[in-house]
Amino acid sequence: MRRLMLAPIALLSCAAHAEPSAEEIYLERFATYLKDAGNFPYAPMERLPGAGNYRPLPVATHPAIALASLEQARGYAVANRSTAYLVWHDGKIEDAWFAPGINARTPLVSKSLSKPLTAIAVGRAIQLGKITSLDQPLSEILPELRGKQKGRILVRHLLDMRSGMLDQGFSTDPDHPLNRCYLSTEHGSCIIDTYPMIAEPGTRYAYANAPSDMVALVIERATGRRYGEFIANEVVRKIGALGGDIWVDRPGGLAHSGCCTLMPAETWLRLAVLLIDDGKWNGKRLLPANFVATMRKGTSQNPSFGLGIWIGEPFRQRRGFGAPGAAGPQVLHSQPYLDPDMFLFDGNNNQTVHISPKNRIIVLRMGPNPPASPEWDNSVLPNLLIRGLAGGGQGKP
Repeated sequence: MRRLMLAPIALLSCAAHAEPSAEEIYLERFATYLKDAGNFPYAPMERLPGAGNYRPLPVATHPAIALASLEQARGYAVANRSTAYLVWHDGKIEDAWFAPGINARTPLVSKSLSKPLTAIAVGRAIQLGKITSLDQPLSEILPELRGKQKGRILVRHLLDMRSGMLDQGFSTDPDHPLNRCYLSTEHGSCIIDTYPMIAEPGTRYAYANAPSDMVALVIERATGRRYGEFIANEVVRKIGALGGDIWVDRPGGLAHSGCCTLMPAETWLRLAVLLIDDGKWNGKRLLPANFVATMRKGTSQNPSFGLGIWIGEPFRQRRGFGAPGAAGPQVLHSQPYLDPDMFLFDGNNNQTVHISPKNRIIVLRMGPNPPASPEWDNSVLPNLLIRGLAGGGQGKP
């Protein structure tokens, strides 16, 4: 009799400690996301190791940029609630500032600064011979897409936002694919199976997280390596950078390649240095020849966006993340960039990494949203520093 009574008690104990289902995890994430989408707690995270022999980038003892310009630019960054601010010129750091509690080794949430990293990952995979070219169709990498419209997406379309997939947006519907394919514990399968196609690949620009998140799956299938491990060993460590953490949909699951990788500001700066040096680091080629030049070319659907990066020309006083002329937030550029070849990483919260090839200047700003007034101006920091370089070390801005 005692045995018969023990069995249901044991069953109840097991049920009380049962792991939540994938649906329960998703609904909990969705509820949290609705409360404050801009500060969603990205979890779980997976370690992204950095270089074992890390050495900080050298610091200029006599900055080439005018001190008055450096001070004015730093003041602008600080006034706009920056967490980290770095200025690099021709091989050396000319200015660095971090908010209280933050330092050069603190991993920072990148938001869509992760999108240029997807292009770098693809370039590295091409250089290693794992992806044949930017024009390889996804059906050759993801066999489950053979004969389907998504199979006609080219690798480049995931990077230049011409996949034909639904634009990024916001929905309070828990069953909307914008939410399911972002917060699910199987977000990669969701993107393949249910994320809507609204145009033929290559015909329409539509900025979204889904195509960028799909890069992780492409890299994993093409290389046979986990996305985080590939990034760590083929990019981060190759440029001597500190690592961080990458958001995955579940422990051991697929990485979110399009958003929110945590790495220190200097690591994001080094990625920009890799691009300003045409895909080489210390003379060693990591990306194919002319790959960076291709990254910097816009499309007829959006001349302002290349492969994961934004392009300074043609000048637009207000430039959104959506297709030209589409509704949505518009970033102010009060004046054209003084370097017409300027290109940049640009993530949510006005987190920017401006890259001036002509002047070999890179300026990084990371942090939360700047104050609403006065409005953040994308052209201020790079133009201040370029003017300061023309003025010399002790000149005026």
